[in-house]
Amino acid sequence: MGALSHIKVLDLSRVLAAPWATQILGDLGAEIIKIEKPGEGDETRHFGPPFVKTADGAKGDATYFLAANRNKKSVTVDLARPEGAALIRRLARRAHVVVENFKTGSLARYGLDYESLSAENPALIYCSLTGFGHDGPKKDKAGYDYLIQGMGGLMSVTGQPDGAAGAEPMKVGVAVSDLVTGLYTAIAVLAALLHQARTGEGQMLDMALFDCQAAALANQATNYLVGGMLPTRLGNAHPNIVPYQVFRVSDGHLILAVANDRQFASFAKAAGLERLAGDARFATNAERVAHRAELIALLEPVMAARSLGQWIDALEAANVPCGAINRIDQVFADPQAIARGLTVAMAHATGPMELVASPLRLSGTPVEYRSAPPLLGEHTNEVLREVLAIPDGEIEALRRAGVV
Repeated sequence: MGALSHIKVLDLSRVLAAPWATQILGDLGAEIIKIEKPGEGDETRHFGPPFVKTADGAKGDATYFLAANRNKKSVTVDLARPEGAALIRRLARRAHVVVENFKTGSLARYGLDYESLSAENPALIYCSLTGFGHDGPKKDKAGYDYLIQGMGGLMSVTGQPDGAAGAEPMKVGVAVSDLVTGLYTAIAVLAALLHQARTGEGQMLDMALFDCQAAALANQATNYLVGGMLPTRLGNAHPNIVPYQVFRVSDGHLILAVANDRQFASFAKAAGLERLAGDARFATNAERVAHRAELIALLEPVMAARSLGQWIDALEAANVPCGAINRIDQVFADPQAIARGLTVAMAHATGPMELVASPLRLSGTPVEYRSAPPLLGEHTNEVLREVLAIPDGEIEALRRAGVV
């Protein structure tokens, strides 16, 4: 049994950050009832191509949707209709957690805000995820990952430095602000569940993409807040460690990650540059950072003289951290990925498919792969019948009226 197999989550979220969080909870065993708009569903069902092909060759859901919606039951309900909002309130009375990511104040008009739902279920954990939180001058502003990567400082430290070819602020290749927020959100829900179990009390969780991205600036933030240094774009270089970057080699690129002085001495020996380890400009990391340009200019022609395989063999033998830059197909073909089981085969309604596995490894309560991402409304009848005890005739009437 999963660690959260006793937990029921009502998921009113869509797109990525909040669904990422609820998928984590579902992987840990929680029952996730995902509410979607009839006929449309989660926007990510349409974020393609590529799309899944149905059994008859028609276009199905976008593969984007599959990334964040495993272990969930899809129930279609129009919450803008009074009858639909009433159904959701009934489900919320039976839930331990509600997760939503509507704009601030949007759900209050339907009686689906924290105050309304907690009045009927005082133990309810109500997690609201927005772009900028429920207070402050930007509380009503929509928050999308791309905007948050920019407004939250990440793009200011990502990309080639000014003066280099292609220099401009650059977003990360995945929606990392959404993903980090999803992780923080899952942690917050787990903490609230512990409090709920101990006291019987629910609470409101106010999660903001902007806040989470600022927190995830990590050392770059403290470089500024504590060190007084305003970080800038350095391409593939590191602001605090040298040499810790990508180098061109004779047949591609190599990541060199020298993290301390001992590793630098080992690297210098493997590279035939022993003299550099004794050079006062490069003997310590602080000096290497101060003389970054001089050191990199010395290393670049040496690195370019050998192949990727030659460098990896030499540096791994010397215990110097290094690595290739793999394409995504190479990641999942890597023997390490195969040994660790980084993909999982699941039976989807359209046929078998391979998805990215959860990285969570728990010996006593392992992750569960109960169900593939659902079709839109796949579980509407099941949930209304079994959870709310609504007769089939009433469900059909709700369907004809467009409520579900």
